[in-house]
Amino acid sequence: MNTMTIESEASAASTAALKRELRAALARKRAAALMMIAPLAIFLLLIFVVPIGALLTRAVENPEVATALPKTVAQLRQWDRESAPSDAAYAALAADLTTLEDGESLGGLARRLNVEIPGYRSLVAKTARAMPLKDDAGNLLAPAQIRTKLIELDARWSDARYWRAIAKNSSHYSPFYVLASLDHRQDAFGHIERTDPGQRIYLTVFGRTFVISAVVTLAALLLGYPLAYWISTLGERRANLAMILVLIPFWTSILVRVAAWIVLLQNEGLVNRALQALGLTPAPLELLFNRVGVYISMTHILLPFMILPLYSVMKAIPASYQRAAISLGSHPFAAFWRVYVPQTYPGIGAGALLVFILSIGYYITPALLGGPDDQMVSYYVAYFTNVTINWGMACALGGLLLAATLVLYAVYGRFTRAQPSL
Repeated sequence: MNTMTIESEASAASTAALKRELRAALARKRAAALMMIAPLAIFLLLIFVVPIGALLTRAVENPEVATALPKTVAQLRQWDRESAPSDAAYAALAADLTTLEDGESLGGLARRLNVEIPGYRSLVAKTARAMPLKDDAGNLLAPAQIRTKLIELDARWSDARYWRAIAKNSSHYSPFYVLASLDHRQDAFGHIERTDPGQRIYLTVFGRTFVISAVVTLAALLLGYPLAYWISTLGERRANLAMILVLIPFWTSILVRVAAWIVLLQNEGLVNRALQALGLTPAPLELLFNRVGVYISMTHILLPFMILPLYSVMKAIPASYQRAAISLGSHPFAAFWRVYVPQTYPGIGAGALLVFILSIGYYITPALLGGPDDQMVSYYVAYFTNVTINWGMACALGGLLLAATLVLYAVYGRFTRAQPSL
């Protein structure tokens, strides 16, 4: 019995040691794998995650008022936003504008408040130039005197609307830009409401962006599917040559291709001359600076992104499947539609997702070939970035495009998981 107990204990100790060695070996393998992917993870963190995080943060940042007028903001925290501000609030405003340097901080404050109420920029500049407020003897004024002096300087300081604009932007973070990108805003008391009808443009722009992208995706699918199918039926040598021809546009700048379409689509261009020579139209068609030109050029540029995933899927489908269906009595078209096409759904989904996502971020093509009513969201992102230097609005619009892209990825992932394996 003692011998059996000793052998059992020895076997248990050996098993425990073996388990420890196995866990150590697995830990070493995990560490080695992590070391191998660490450079890629760091690259993705620095190139994608950090910039995207900065974009999303900038979209909700609202530091101009809180940074430039800290004393005024502190005094207005307890204000009911209906009655007149206290004398202490007027004194705090004068103190903040006195210490505020005439530079980037003052300009940022004026621009931000001018967004709330047109004309606020001139009010801030006029008041800042009058600082500090002193009496005839050169002494600083009392709070009650400062109130009187500011109202004498500009009667708008007696209007509670101008003070509510400061109070509403007292936080360093605000949904102002995100709401503005969705044609909404916060009123003076923080309630969310729709913007005035004359200022509701961004939902229309987003709708236009998705419509253009959907049409381009559909056009690329209708053109790319038969072309990819034809290439997949060729021999290896001819298929490689055809794919080279498909990929040639990648070696040409998008700007050059857009310029070429401008030449081709103009009234005296090759397209209109060919249509008139064939008798299809008595006069040149308007193909430039409208939606038609945008569709043609974007479809041409994005067509390879549809063909490549379709071709990769079609190449792996055995031709014997259709022949077997036909030999069993199926019509050739029915065999193609019910046997072949369902097997290409992954390629259709991947190509459509790729083309659509690339389309919603397009800027150059609509800007050069489209009219004022054909500009997409990316045009306004560039406008706020380069012209008005409104980074908050640009980041908010870009963040909404990012959200739309993530939603599309989620829908695509759910759709592909739901498909039964063939």
